[in-house]
Parts: sequence; structure tokens; C-alpha cells
Amino acid sequence: MSKLQLRRRPLLGEPAGWGDSLHPLLQRIYAARGVFSPEQAEHRLNRMLSPQQLGGMQQAVDLLAQAIGDEASIMIAGDYDCDGATGTAVAVRGLRLLGARRVDYTVPNRFVHGYGLTPELVASLPDHVQLIVTVDNGVASVAGVAAARARGMRVIVTDHHLPGEYLPAADAIVNPNLHGDGFPSKALAGVGVMFYVLLALRAHLREQGRFGENAAPDLSVLLDLVALGTVADLVPLDFNNRVLVEAGMKRLRSGRGCAGITALIEASQRNVATLCTSDLGYAVGPRLNAAGRLEDMRLGVESLLTDDARQARHYAELLSSINQERRELQATMVAEAEIMVAQAARVDDRVVGVSLFEPSWHAGVVGLVASKLKERLHRPVIAFAPAAEDDPDHLRGSARSIAGFHIRDALAAVDAQHPGLIERFGGHAMAAGLSLRAQDYPRFATAFDAIASEWLSEEQLQAVLYTDGEMPAGLFTLDMARMLRYAGPWGQAFPEPVFENRFECFSWKQMGEKHLRMSLRDPRDAALYDAVMFNAYDGTPPPSMLRAAYELTINDWQGRESPRLLLRYIEAV
Repeated sequence: MSKLQLRRRPLLGEPAGWGDSLHPLLQRIYAARGVFSPEQAEHRLNRMLSPQQLGGMQQAVDLLAQAIGDEASIMIAGDYDCDGATGTAVAVRGLRLLGARRVDYTVPNRFVHGYGLTPELVASLPDHVQLIVTVDNGVASVAGVAAARARGMRVIVTDHHLPGEYLPAADAIVNPNLHGDGFPSKALAGVGVMFYVLLALRAHLREQGRFGENAAPDLSVLLDLVALGTVADLVPLDFNNRVLVEAGMKRLRSGRGCAGITALIEASQRNVATLCTSDLGYAVGPRLNAAGRLEDMRLGVESLLTDDARQARHYAELLSSINQERRELQATMVAEAEIMVAQAARVDDRVVGVSLFEPSWHAGVVGLVASKLKERLHRPVIAFAPAAEDDPDHLRGSARSIAGFHIRDALAAVDAQHPGLIERFGGHAMAAGLSLRAQDYPRFATAFDAIASEWLSEEQLQAVLYTDGEMPAGLFTLDMARMLRYAGPWGQAFPEPVFENRFECFSWKQMGEKHLRMSLRDPRDAALYDAVMFNAYDGTPPPSMLRAAYELTINDWQGRESPRLLLRYIEAV
């Protein structure tokens, strides 16, 4: 594991206008994240960007309004991750609220249909489908859209992934990341794009008088789904996304979330009333994702569409069971990957772009393996597995990257230098997927490492943990922990506060097999603080004097809350 370098997060400007309304510590934390005034922290829904600013919106809305008026058969084509599942549920629920009578959905099975709106997925659709609406996919589905159009189906693509060299010949494309799209926020998740389409559609139907004397349907009931998908997909939480997520979190905390999410929260032993974004990202989202990784994401979508609490609990139990299976499989695969890396390092420790392949690995879990190894090595990592049990000649890879290395652009560079080496690829700056022939894996691994070695500097290969500096003495309180917990929403590109201080390790004990529990003394005032560090015990006692990077969290044990330090990194001083 790379040694971390702790750096203090610089202030991006001076706080102004807060007065006594906000604690000075939180003013400092906000200023380090580009928030300087109360207006920039007011996450009101009326401050959302306008849906009309999204390119392609009017064409999409016209098609949907016509389909609703004609009672046409609409098929939502989703994706098999949490963003895709929540986006599919938002599309189905929202279109029904807006008057669509014939709405169904399909989700590709990654082992049968591949990713996105593929020709194989289109071939599986019934003949009566008249309009396909993709969610969280489609911008790269050139062949799939062509197959749908050849069957007489119209296609609306809603997506947020980066486009390839060619766009599909869809009837409408709504994607903030299309070249030339002037939408100010490029960070919308797939579920967010779909929610925006529904907002624009509702405004269009209202102008047409479709709702008569009745009030237009309340689409805010979908915001819990939007929040879950946005957080789980790790898109940057810019102001617009924070507005969406905060509104969804408020619905959930007030007990107004949909039955499916509520059941998943309870199954993960989280408290609805005190829910925070990390609960969605680390407990709820993985349970949904597990269905798409190991089984069929229809199970996840059905859990989000039911309004029956008992049925929702049944789905949550099934998803939790699948997630446990995923955790066990992932642990085995990560251990094997670490052995591979250690053996390779003994031969050549200069590899920058890391590729890993094991014939026994599961294609649905390689992304998690890549993510774990990326964190430990601070290198871009691509993990591969056979595309299917009966197709060992083709591999599917999942890539995870580090700051400063655009993984999709790197794959595009490999593709340009070695035409035909990669069969398909797509994704974001930090995550991507690809497929290639098994016989070409060695050549790809060499080409990918060459690009990574060329693009990444020594400085970029140094793992850095940014902190918010020292926590002042006397502020390690439950009130401060609560304030920090709800001051977000925290997430990608708007990170939870991390502090760094020097402590004396007053006492410690092993917790489970790999965890540490410590009592840390603050040398400034001799106060003792409870602290935990997960996956940190290797048989070596912690140093007696240490520098720690940590989050101030709340330990809820049998209904009693107390402040606790969640250690992210320690080093001897």
C-alpha cells in the first residue's frame, strides 16, 4: 500500500455573510470546498438548473407527450447498476404519474445482453413496443438503436456517459455531456437526467392543459430515488446535485421514502431518522448493485417499484443475501489480486497502469476488485474476467482510476494506437468498462501500462489524503459530530470533513480480525477520545505517539450516541 501524504485542503476563498449563523469551523470547511456564503449552501429546489437548458430536451418531451396521448407502448431500457435501477424506477413511476398507461421496463443481463441497448436486448423486446427510452445508457448504443429503428421503434436516449466518435441515430438524445451541450452541470447521474426529462415533460403537459382542473403531479416524490442513484454512482456533488440529494435525504429522514429504499435501509441496520449520504453509498447502494453483479437487476428495480411494505422487505432480504454472497466473492478475488500484484512487483515494480486477469473471476465483481486495488496501490487498475462461463475467449474488464488520469480517454488512446485491440469501451474519467479477446490480453496490458506511464507523473502517483487541518481542542463533542454529519450532503467532489491531529495512544485492543479500537489522548488538554480504525490491524501495535487523519462521527450503540473518531490514516511521530 502506498504511504499517504497528508495535505491541508486550501481555502478557495474567504467566508462572507455568515455572521453567527454558522460555526467558524464549518465556515472554514465550506470555504475549502468553494462555498463562501449562506446562499451557496441553501439547497432549495427552486435553485435547481432549468430542464430547458439541457440539449435535446424539447424533442424528447414532444415524443413522450405524443406517446402518452396516443397510449403508445413505452419501454424503459435501464442499466444494471444502482444508478440505472433507480433511474428506471424514476422513469416508470414518473411516466405513470404523468398519465402514461402502457409503460414497462427492461434491464439487460450483463452476461446475456452486454451493456446498454444492444442488438441482443432489442431482439428480446416484444413487437408491440413503440417507443424505447434508455436510462443511464444509450449514448454509445449505435448498433442497438439502429436495430430498434429497423423494427419500427422510436428511441429516446437519456444518458450521462461520455459520447464516442459516433452518436446513435436516436429520435432524441438528452445528455449533459454531449459535445456542445450548454447545460452548466455536467455531473448529473443517469437518474438525474431522467428526473430532469420528467420535469420538462410535466411543464409541457401543463402548458397543453393535459391535467385539466387538477394540479400537476408532484414529482418530488421521486427524489429519494434520485438521491440514492446520484450518491451511489459517485458523480461529483456540485451545487445542483447537492440540491437533488438534500431534497431526497429529507424525504427519507422524514419517513416519506418509497417502500423499497426504506426496507433496504432497515435491512442494512441504518436508522432512517439519522440517515446520511454515506449510509446510501456504503450500505443501501451496494445491496441494489449486488443484484446486477450476480443475478438480475430486475429484482432491484421491482424492489423500488413496489408500494407494499411487506413485499419490499422480502426484496430487501433477498438483496441483502445476494450482497453477502458478493462480499465473500469479492474478498476472495481481492486476496488473489493482491498476490498477483506482489508477485509481479518482485519481477518489475515499475508498472503504472495495472491490469489483472484470472480465469476463475466473476465478471460482475471485477469492478470492485479494481476499485480496492486502485485505493491500495494508487495506480489506475483494470481487472478482467471471462465475459461468460461459456465464453472464455472473450474478456470483460472494469477500470478504476486516480485523480489526473482520465481512464476513458486512456482507453481511447490505446484504441487509436492499436486499432481492433479493444472490441468495445466506454465510461467516465474515473471508471470505465471494456471488452477484448482473451488472446489479446497480454498486448493490451502492455499498451495500457505504456499510456499510464506516459501520462502520469511521479507527483500524481503519490497518494494524498487532503484534510481540513486540526480540530481545535474542546470541539470533539457530540453536538459538533451532529453538525458535521448533516452539513453536507457530502460525497464525491464535496468530501466529508477529515481532520488531522497528534495523539497519544493511551490504550488499544484488537476488534474482530483486522480492526483496531483505541483510546486516544489529546496532548493539548489530556482529554481521551474513543477511536476505531477498520482493516488496519496486521499484528503490529499502533504507535504510542501518532498523527492521525480522521472523521468525527457518531457512535450509536443501543440507542446511546457518543462522539467517535473514525481513523483514516495513522503514522508514528
